[in-house]
Formats: sequence, structure tokens, C-alpha cells
Amino acid sequence: MNVIFVIIILFMAGIENYILFLATTIIFVMTPGIDTVFVLNKSIAEGRAAGVHSMLGITCGILAHTLFASLGLSMIIAQSAMAFSVVKYVGALYLIFLGLSSLRSKKELQFDIEITKGKSGFQNFYAGFITNILNPKVALFFLSFFPQFINKAYMDDPSPFIALGASFALLGSIWLSLIAYCSSLFSAKLKKNLKLNSWLNEITGCVYLLMGIKMAFTKR
Repeated sequence: MNVIFVIIILFMAGIENYILFLATTIIFVMTPGIDTVFVLNKSIAEGRAAGVHSMLGITCGILAHTLFASLGLSMIIAQSAMAFSVVKYVGALYLIFLGLSSLRSKKELQFDIEITKGKSGFQNFYAGFITNILNPKVALFFLSFFPQFINKAYMDDPSPFIALGASFALLGSIWLSLIAYCSSLFSAKLKKNLKLNSWLNEITGCVYLLMGIKMAFTKR
């Protein structure tokens, strides 16, 4: 968090209406989307640690999109229908894979040592990172949203993009951390109910499938 804050301070030149940007960003990050649903499911199904690691992966995905936008690489996705489709379908297939894996699992969810051994923090981090970085809508959103708060004289300077992206990532990580903490409280209540654990496994799989299908039909 401190590193992101330092980045924001160092690259503030060229940014206009920063307070308005923060207010708008808060609304955006609190609007339910793939990232929110992903962390919500991870936290309820596997506990707080899984939700936090997923949040960190998503945050790194946002920072990666920021870097791509600042270097102009995101324009390739914006201008190329093929590039957009490739990223979109790969991301959709990954979500569908997660959904099918969850539905096919014959073991009921556990919330103790077995879960910790089964899924490492890196695996949850990686899953969060992949779901975000392979969502082309994030790249397009940054390219359309950030320039509204950058002085025209600084449009070719990557610094404002980096500062705004870091700000977006910081606010997003705070919100997703709250989601992880609050939703993980339910996991403790589910420990003693194996039937609910089984249902939750199926619901989680269906949610991932729906997110994958939604992403597959996303248009530019």
C-alpha cells in the first residue's frame, strides 16, 4: 500500500480534477463486477486468506493494465478486433475452466488445514491476476476513463497514467479487502455444515461459468 501511495505522489504532474477522479473511482470499484464476485466467492469458499491473496492478484493485474496503457500497448487491444477477441476468449475459457473444475470436484469444501494444503496463496494470487489481466474491458476502460483527468499537454507522458492507475488500484484493493474480510465471516459458520459446503461448491462453479460466458459475449 505504501509503495502505491509513493508512486501516486511522484507521478502527479499533469493530472486534473484529482478529487473528482477519486470520487468516480470509488463508485466504479464498489459496483459489482468480475473482480468483486471473484474475491467474494474465494473468501466465502476458502476463507479470508484466499480472498486477500486473490485481491493482491487482482491489484497486480490492475497495475499491469496501467503499465500497458501508459506505454500505449492497450491501444493494440482497442484498435485490433482480433487482439481483443483473443484476450477475451482466453479469459473466458479460464473462468469456464475454474467453473467446471469446481463442479466436477467430488470432494466437499473444507475450511481447515486441508484447504490450506490444497490451494496455496500463490495459486489464489495467480487466479486473481489472470482473471483481471485477461479481461479486455479493463484495458478499454482505462483508455477511455483516465484521459479525462489528464492535461492534454501530458497525454504522451506515461506518468499521469501510472499515478491514476496506482490510485485506482489502491482504492480497489481497499474495497476488495473489505469484501474479503466481511464475506470470510460466513466461512466460519459453514465449517460445521457439510451439506452447505457441497452446495457452495456447486454455486461457486456456476458463478465462474456465468462470468466466463458473460466475458465471452463482451463487445468492445
